[in-house]
Amino acid sequence: MTRFLGVDLAWAEGTAAKPANESGLACIDHTGRVIHAGWARGIDEVVEWVQEMVEPGAVLAVDAPLVVNNPTGMRYCERETGSRYGRWHVSANASNRALARLGGVTLRCRLERLGWAYTDGLTPVAAGTASFFECYPYTTLVGAAEFGYDDKRPRYKRMGTALPIGERRAARALVCDDLIQRMWRLADASPPLNLDTFEVTDRLVTEPTPLTDVAYKHREDLIDALLSAWTASLWHRFGILRSQVLGAADPLVVDGRRGTIIAPARPEQRRVVLSAPAANAPSPVR
Repeated sequence: MTRFLGVDLAWAEGTAAKPANESGLACIDHTGRVIHAGWARGIDEVVEWVQEMVEPGAVLAVDAPLVVNNPTGMRYCERETGSRYGRWHVSANASNRALARLGGVTLRCRLERLGWAYTDGLTPVAAGTASFFECYPYTTLVGAAEFGYDDKRPRYKRMGTALPIGERRAARALVCDDLIQRMWRLADASPPLNLDTFEVTDRLVTEPTPLTDVAYKHREDLIDALLSAWTASLWHRFGILRSQVLGAADPLVVDGRRGTIIAPARPEQRRVVLSAPAANAPSPVR
């Protein structure tokens, strides 16, 4: 009865004068039942929620850079995101030690002190140990065939500026509603996700996507948290049979930690598959 957690983390930690943006939260089980979903502000609230949800062997996927070893430029895993998923219009923002918004690094350190094991996806995690890794929901949407985005990612985040603002918000809502319908159909997938098992996530389907920016971002954060939790479940069940480790060849390792992104992958999004062991003992995909 493993629990799978997803956090869409606000990268900036916030201050007393300017609180952090919302982070989306989601926890599901192996049947796809949503145990809890919602939002938090700041690292303290996120850690508190994670500790409330944790059980032995829990797997957490975080949408934020967790290990940032490079002083400048772009991480190896971020460059690989563009090279392997660029055809599907997916790329990654750059993160480095010179940037102020590194809430993911703070979260990793806090979780490790609490007994969570960070995994870069290259070595097995001891049975019963709660573990966590970095994910990127865009790679999930185009890398998992269940969503049906065979050609390119859905533009539910950035719609561009070609349309007037009112039309742009309406078009964005239509794309988001379509994405939610695709997530709803995961109830019969492997692994499953059942949005109707929790009131907050059921409202994603029963209530239309809002048009205003603040309300829309509120919904978007929850969607990304659910996608992250589903990614954790997919990785636990199938390992590298369904996912790859971006950044596996990064030579920059500090204190034994390498920055990687575990990303669902179609065969054409991979370079070379080295091996295919059991899901609980993944090997790198380069």
